[in-house]
Amino acid sequence: MEVNMQRRGRNRKRRSIKVIIGIFSTLLFFVIVVMGISLIENKVVKIENQKESKNPEELLKSPEELLKLYYAHIADKKYEEMYGMLNEQSRESITKEAFVLRNQNIYEGIEATDIQLVINEITDTDGGTVISYKVTMNTLADKISFLNQSVFEPCKEGIYPYGLVWHDSMIIPELAATDKVRVSEQVAKRGDILDRNGEILAGMGTASTVGLVPGKMNENYSDDINKLAELLNISAESIEKKLNAKWVKEDSFVPIKTIKKLTELEQMHEYLSEETMGKQELQAALLTIPGIMLTDTEIREYPLGPAASHLTGYLQKVTAEDLEKHQGEGYSKNSMIGRSGIESLYEKELKGENGREIAIVDAEGNKKVILASVLKIDGKDIRLTIDSELQRQLYENYSEDKSCSIAMNPYTGEVLALVSTPSFDSNDFIYGMSEQLWKDLNEDSRNPLYNRFRQKVCPGSSFKPIIAAIGLETGDIDPYEDYGNHGLSWQKDSSWGNYYVTTLHVHEPVTLENAIICSDNIYFAKAALKIGKEKLKEGLNRLGFNSKIPFEISVAESQYSNNGEIESEIQLADSGYGQGQVLVNPIHLAALYTGFANAGNVIKPYLLYKDQIQPEIWIKEAYASEYANQIKAAMEQVVSSPYGTGHSAYFEDIVLAGKTGTAEIKQSKADQNGTELGWFGVFTSNPNSSKPILIMTMAEDVKGRGGSGYVVKKDKQVLDAWFSSSE
Repeated sequence: MEVNMQRRGRNRKRRSIKVIIGIFSTLLFFVIVVMGISLIENKVVKIENQKESKNPEELLKSPEELLKLYYAHIADKKYEEMYGMLNEQSRESITKEAFVLRNQNIYEGIEATDIQLVINEITDTDGGTVISYKVTMNTLADKISFLNQSVFEPCKEGIYPYGLVWHDSMIIPELAATDKVRVSEQVAKRGDILDRNGEILAGMGTASTVGLVPGKMNENYSDDINKLAELLNISAESIEKKLNAKWVKEDSFVPIKTIKKLTELEQMHEYLSEETMGKQELQAALLTIPGIMLTDTEIREYPLGPAASHLTGYLQKVTAEDLEKHQGEGYSKNSMIGRSGIESLYEKELKGENGREIAIVDAEGNKKVILASVLKIDGKDIRLTIDSELQRQLYENYSEDKSCSIAMNPYTGEVLALVSTPSFDSNDFIYGMSEQLWKDLNEDSRNPLYNRFRQKVCPGSSFKPIIAAIGLETGDIDPYEDYGNHGLSWQKDSSWGNYYVTTLHVHEPVTLENAIICSDNIYFAKAALKIGKEKLKEGLNRLGFNSKIPFEISVAESQYSNNGEIESEIQLADSGYGQGQVLVNPIHLAALYTGFANAGNVIKPYLLYKDQIQPEIWIKEAYASEYANQIKAAMEQVVSSPYGTGHSAYFEDIVLAGKTGTAEIKQSKADQNGTELGWFGVFTSNPNSSKPILIMTMAEDVKGRGGSGYVVKKDKQVLDAWFSSSE
């Protein structure tokens, strides 16, 4: 009777245990440090990294502390140490190897993190100490929470005074020894990337998976493997590795590589393009190999291929670095992630959220209980202002050049095309980029992986309208002043030594309008000197130089010098006609041209489609309306006048305004081996045009190919197609 009363007294005492904070805080802190166990008021224990005691027999005498240590080991993935805490009978019922594998597979399979333990009650019984508690943990599906009980028995042997009576329900209460914890995933559909008309730029497609069925292969298949490796441009070793995977059985389908699907239409005789013939020949050759099977598979597809790859970007399988960077964002080792372009920029919106379920299933696979689940949420479609046909036309016209083109509506800011050439094919990353193709892309001297519309480039004479606007605004340019005819070369005075500014055309009178029409370098060199470096810098900074431009895609900042200063008269003079150290991003320059179309207001370019078009002004009154219209009138004559440098783009029924530019890229003034960049910026001058457009194009290496005239003729072909197409 007395013993029972004492036991009940101890029970009441244990139920009343709480963590005391206050006068014992110093002592509590010391205990936490020594024992490596975080105690939270009301007995909430957040399981974190634990420091093992050098003398656990002395410090860990109570079952309560041992349970905390056990869950700390779970958090630290120390499954062998957990096994060492079991009582003798439990260790006889399960081997260490089986115990470790069981716990590891479940806890790591559900990605258990942030494990918290709340001890509710501790009761001493004849058989040992019973601890009732609550466990909460985050998982890859959702938070799991459950109530459980553990029993600790006194131990005469071992390093701990008590041993844990273990069974499978210690992991999850409903879990039996023959049950499994199954994690299932419903993959979210990635959103499509669409153009303004709803055409797919990146979306769902169908490909063929080439695979092998081991039971149908030749007994001696070495030659077949070598042939398959050659056809698929992969190594024989990689095929052998896939065939030797542990899961592979005689009747398994072992995927080897994904290739482009040969459609039914392409099997018809009239479809005899080089690509189609190649696909036909590959499929026929593959099917001669015993054990080969082709199956359809869904893939990410880029219908415009290289024409839009710099814009759309591409997907790749996640790396270990990606998983670390994006922890908790729903990625697994089999996930794909946007690596560049729109795929990367809008990765969060496009990818969606996979549905996941964690359930206990019995030995027959029947679902017993769902522990946690998250519904699948498909990714959102991203609709762009891009016009696919214009994108394709610009690419095809410049596919053999090193160039970039930006097309936009100069009155709304909608970007209609963004092209960089030469290009790569985003589809190659989906089908599996071969080592040889990757090497070829990286070693190609034309840099097909280099996105030119994101860079900053020497603008040459395409920069002159900007200088004209600044000079008129500051009052340093009188548009009617005749600067005088100096022939084809000029220098301010003898202090310039042997340095001369040169130009290609002589004209009279040498006024602003004629200087724009004939692209007179000497006139704009003089204009820059009149403006002066401080007012020129101030004017350019106001137009967004040395600042990020407001655009969805990050692009290089434009500059007027390498260090923010214009350090000499020669540099200042050269800046006047877009040389010196002036570098401009093509998208930025295109946006600045909208100011001439909109009475001085520079329109903000944008790429995400809007149902209700509302032009947004980026720089209000960037140029005074009077000056903007005056420069636009001169730019119209660049195209309409027989003497204009852009006359090759002339249309009788459509008024265009434009400016050409030829930028010299060389080591010094005496360098005879330098190259040239050709520019042409052109836009519809009438704001009521039925097909408004602005195109800004830069092409490299135009020296000996007509300079900027090469670009004008190419853009004329694009404009022909644009204006002749239906609304």
